Amino acid sequence: MGKKKHYEVKDVAGKLAIGFLKNPLTAVLGIVLLALGWIALSTMPREEDPQIAISGGAVIVAMPGATPAEVENIIVKPLEKRLREVKGIEHIYGMSMDNVGIVNVMYYIGENREDSNLKLYDKVMQNMDKMPKGVMQPLIKPFDIDIDVPIISIALYKKEGSSISTTELVEKVKRLQHKINAIENVAKTTLKGDHKEQYNIEVDMGKLSAYHLSMGQIMMAVQSLAANVPNVKGRTEDGKLTIFGIANAIESVEDVKNVMVANYMGSPIYLRDVAKVENGIDKQNFQDVGFVYREDNNITNPFKEEIPQVTLTVAKLAGTNAVFVAKDVEEMLKEHEAEFEKEGIGYIVTRDYGERANEAVNELMHHLVITIIIIALMLVFALGWKESIIVTFTVPAILAITLFIAYMSGQTMNRITLFAFLLSLGLLVDAAIIVIENIHRHLHSHEADSKEMEELLVEATDEVGGPTNIATLAIIMTMVPMAFVGGMMGSFMKPIPYNVPVALFASLIVAYIFTPYLSLKLLKKPTHKHHHKKRKDDGKDKEGS
Repeated sequence: MGKKKHYEVKDVAGKLAIGFLKNPLTAVLGIVLLALGWIALSTMPREEDPQIAISGGAVIVAMPGATPAEVENIIVKPLEKRLREVKGIEHIYGMSMDNVGIVNVMYYIGENREDSNLKLYDKVMQNMDKMPKGVMQPLIKPFDIDIDVPIISIALYKKEGSSISTTELVEKVKRLQHKINAIENVAKTTLKGDHKEQYNIEVDMGKLSAYHLSMGQIMMAVQSLAANVPNVKGRTEDGKLTIFGIANAIESVEDVKNVMVANYMGSPIYLRDVAKVENGIDKQNFQDVGFVYREDNNITNPFKEEIPQVTLTVAKLAGTNAVFVAKDVEEMLKEHEAEFEKEGIGYIVTRDYGERANEAVNELMHHLVITIIIIALMLVFALGWKESIIVTFTVPAILAITLFIAYMSGQTMNRITLFAFLLSLGLLVDAAIIVIENIHRHLHSHEADSKEMEELLVEATDEVGGPTNIATLAIIMTMVPMAFVGGMMGSFMKPIPYNVPVALFASLIVAYIFTPYLSLKLLKKPTHKHHHKKRKDDGKDKEGS
């Protein structure tokens, strides 16, 4: 009997196949990869859009009494010159007005926001000695783009028949806002459509003319009571502190009505004689808000008349999970439902950024399962059901590796990350299909009977390693240039050149490690009956001769 010839491994594909083919830890590695992918999928921060690092700020310098020309020449232009010395600034916009100058700074997209703010502050403070006399301390306000986009908006309104006033509604909402501010990862909350309580005076111009009065006299009379009276403080001989004060001059609508504005022919003229005074809200801010909502596919206005509502918006910290933050806010709202019902307050969540982000991820997973099933059915008819199972395993394994690396690199799950996964989905199974198809071909070849199963699997994997590596590398190289695109588009599309090459590289590793391993467990060499029959016929011919 001749010595059995072993296949000589030439490519890294064969080396990986040999190393993991009979290794007992290969199955453990597969389970660990799937578990890591599930952990990354469950804990990876989810948001609808990627948060792009936009940094900049405004430097506000006040100089009382200065004209716009003076502000431009002695404040804005010198400040612009100094700020151009800061590395990373893309644009500088200066504005000059009476008494104040404003210089807006925009850094290049992608610059670290905290570092940019620090550089801006340092540069202004370093040049304080060059500020002209009479200039007040500069105010530096960084841009907070990361936390200005709300993830959830709640419209709170008075229910029909509720006796609660608008100002009481606002106070309730403010107390709720204070509690929501304490929720973990909540960055910023704002109120839209809120009002303050105030006394409204509507002057009757006809009566004002009849008494020969002017609006200036009305204003002076009201302002005289609106001034703040300072407290007088002192110490007694035994060291005790004494505070003197007076009661509020205005405590009710009647106090305002009884303000004397002038004398007419020896008789006092009160504010009630020329104006209508009522206790109301600050009408001058023009922030009344109404809304409609869709119910049973019909747009319905729930109010018979326009009733003020207050919108509470909540933004999250950059890089945190919008789904978790939104759920925490909604739980806080549910805790207050009994109180709202008692007070006659209703609320509707008009925007839920976290729910939309969660739906996008869940929809991807749903379509991913459908895709895997379609691929499995195609391979059943093309190669066989066992080969189909082997290739089907590789898709979640590859995505698990990609998700875990994305999670460890600080990425978030957003629409661009999902697009990158979808883009690479059609490329993920290429390597596994090529390997399993070559294994299938070798198993059904004429020389399969003369080789051990392990040798056959290694040979089939190593044989396609070279061309598969080159083809995958070529696809990866087409994605690399996208990583060098600058500006807003580069930052927005960054997950694609980061995740697609990782997924493609992972597809090679998974194909070379798990495809031969699973083939050894599931596939068997077929028996070639026609070869045995031919050998028997050859034996008979030899005997006859």
